[in-house]
Amino acid sequence: MSTADTATNGENPAAIIVLAAGKGTRMKSKTPKILHEIGGRSMLAHALKVAGELEPGRIVAVIRHQRDLVAEHIASVAPGVLTADQSDVPGTGAAVDAGLEVLDAGTPVSGTVLVTYGDVPLLTADTLRGFVAHHDRHGNAVTVLTADHPEPGKYGRILRGEQGRFTEIKEFKDATDAERTVTEVNSGIFAFDAAVLRDALSRVDTDNAQAEKYLTDVPRLAREAGHRVDALKMTDYMELEGANDRVQLAALGRYLNQRTLERHMRNGVSVVDPATTWIDDTVELEADSTVLPGTQLHGRTRVAEDAVVGPDTTLTDVTVGRGATVTRTHGSESEVGAGATVGPFAYLRPGTVLGEDGKIGTFVETKKATIGRGSKVPHLSYVGDATIGENSNIGAASVFVNYDGVAKHHTTIGNDVRMGSDNMYVAPVTVGDGAYSGAGTTVRKDVPAGALVLTEGRQVIVEGWVREHRPGTAAARAAEAAQQSDREDRA
Repeated sequence: MSTADTATNGENPAAIIVLAAGKGTRMKSKTPKILHEIGGRSMLAHALKVAGELEPGRIVAVIRHQRDLVAEHIASVAPGVLTADQSDVPGTGAAVDAGLEVLDAGTPVSGTVLVTYGDVPLLTADTLRGFVAHHDRHGNAVTVLTADHPEPGKYGRILRGEQGRFTEIKEFKDATDAERTVTEVNSGIFAFDAAVLRDALSRVDTDNAQAEKYLTDVPRLAREAGHRVDALKMTDYMELEGANDRVQLAALGRYLNQRTLERHMRNGVSVVDPATTWIDDTVELEADSTVLPGTQLHGRTRVAEDAVVGPDTTLTDVTVGRGATVTRTHGSESEVGAGATVGPFAYLRPGTVLGEDGKIGTFVETKKATIGRGSKVPHLSYVGDATIGENSNIGAASVFVNYDGVAKHHTTIGNDVRMGSDNMYVAPVTVGDGAYSGAGTTVRKDVPAGALVLTEGRQVIVEGWVREHRPGTAAARAAEAAQQSDREDRA
C-alpha cells in the first residue's frame, strides 16, 4: 500500500493508459508475455481489471507484438477498452504518445492521465486510488510511484535533492556508479496532467544509451517548465514487480496466491494448509467454508458456507452448494447441490449437476449428467448423457452406454428407482418411476414404471473341467484336495 492514505478523495482519473506492447523474449514462449497467467487471469487482464475499478473516463491499451491476439484477448476480458498501436519508435514515451493519440481522437482528454503496465499484475486498485488522490490533492503536474527495493537491479533510480525532494529519474544504463547505489526505484507508473504530458512528450528525444523515447524524461521537462513534480513511495515493493521470465512469473503467482488466501481467511474461510492450497483470484468462497490441504480452486468456482472441499481436490468452474463435501475429486464446469457429497476419487466432467443431498461416490465418472435431489451413484460407475430423477439409487459398476460409435444418446432414469449392480443402460433408453433391476442387467428397451427388469441367463456347470483341461496346475491340485476332503467327510 502507499504511504499516503488510500481514501478516494479526489476525482477519478480522466484516462488510463496501459502499456502492453512488449514482446517478452525472455519468456521463450509463443504466447505474448502479458498473456501469461497467474491466479486465474492473464497479467494483462489483472492490469485491466484494476484499471476498470478506478472508473476512469477512458482506458486505452497500447499494443504491438502479436497485436491481433492481444487485441482479441482485451476484447474478451475488458470490453470497451480502446487499443492503440505503438509505432516503430521504441520506448515508453513513444507508447504513451500512441495511447494519447487514440484518447485525443474526438475530444482531447483533459485532467489526470494514469500510466500503468500490462505486466504488473499485483498492483491493487486501493494503491492506485491513493496514488491518484495524492497527485490531485497536491496539485501535481507529474507524480511517479516509487518503492525501496531490496534488489534494485536495473530499475531506473529515483534521485532526490534537498529535504528529500524528488529531482529526476535516471535510467540504469545512464546512471553513474554512485546513482546506482540508490535503492529507491521507478515503478514506471505515473500520474500526469494531460496537457503537461502532451507538451513534454512533444519535446522528448532519443538521445540516450538505448536510443529510445523515454517516458522518464517527462518529469524533468515538466519541472523545467515550472510545473510541480513529485514522487510517492510505497511500502510494499512487491506490488510493483513485473515478470520478464517464467521464474519471475512463478514468484508473482506465489505472492498473489498468498494474498488471495489471506483475504479469504480474513473473511471467514478456513484454509487448513495455505502452503499446499492454490486459489485463483477469480474464485468466490463464502464465510465458514473450509478448504483442506492439497486443494486447487480455479476459474469461476464458488463454494458456499459450511461446504468442505478437499483434501487433494482440483475444481475449475464448479459451484459447491451449502454444506456439501467434495473429497479427492477432479471436476470442471459442474454443480454440486447443497448437502451433497462427492468422492473420494470422483471425476466430474462438464455438464454434471448433482442435486441437493445427492451422492457421487468413489471411482465414479459423470458427464452431462443431471442427478436429482437425494439420488445416489455410490461407486465404480460411469454416468454420461443422462438424467436421473429424485431419490433413486444406481448400483455399483453401472455404465450408461451413451455412444454408438457415431453419436451420443441420452438415458433417463425416473424417481425412486432402485437399480442393481453391474447394470448397462444402452441409450437411448428410459426407466420409469419406481422401477427395479436385477444385478447384471443390460437395459436395451424402455422399462415401465414399477416394473422389474433383469437379464436372465442359464447358469452352466461342467464338472471336472479343470482336471481334464488344466492338469498339473495349482487350480487342479486345489480342486483335487477339496474333492478328497469332501470324500473323506462323506465317508
